Amino acid sequence: MYWDPMPTVAASAVLQLANDPEGGRRLGPPEAYLGGQWGDRDWRNVPGPFYGAQTDSCWMGREIAPRHVVYEDEFGSEIVYRQPKNAGEVRLVLTAAWNDPFGAYAADGDEHWTLESVRVWWADRGRLTAWIDGVQRRWSSSERADERDNAVGLRDFARYLDNGLEADLREYGYWLDNRRPPQPHETLPRLNRP
Repeated sequence: MYWDPMPTVAASAVLQLANDPEGGRRLGPPEAYLGGQWGDRDWRNVPGPFYGAQTDSCWMGREIAPRHVVYEDEFGSEIVYRQPKNAGEVRLVLTAAWNDPFGAYAADGDEHWTLESVRVWWADRGRLTAWIDGVQRRWSSSERADERDNAVGLRDFARYLDNGLEADLREYGYWLDNRRPPQPHETLPRLNRP
């Protein structure tokens, strides 16, 4: 069942940073750090509200949200590969965004994605699979611990792409068309074009 993270984002200013051991710092208003632009969005971000759009290359995202963020291999920018499904996961993704000095994460994907554009993204998943496979094989044996960790994230991304992402995207497609989760008796849209 699709869960809408946007009410959590709207109320997130008072949330503590997920990576703050002292617990004193708050996220603050999301518009202060969610400045990514749709036109700069990396094609590897999975469809959903959150995405990275030319983020920095400091590689902080996986330290904070390892089940949601991986890095691309050209510039080291952050990619959201799994959308959050509860308030705790939203806090992790928002903390990753807060830590990006470029403020290049965004949470406005619902304003841009349509069921048809999700289908187009899904139809091109072979390119994504090939990219994941090549980078994770190369970085699995890297001397750098951060590249090996990213290879772990990429393997998780590949597993999710094979098992789980299609169902999540079908639920998201329903959400995009209806702006509500489906009822148990309602049919989810297919990702393959009719």
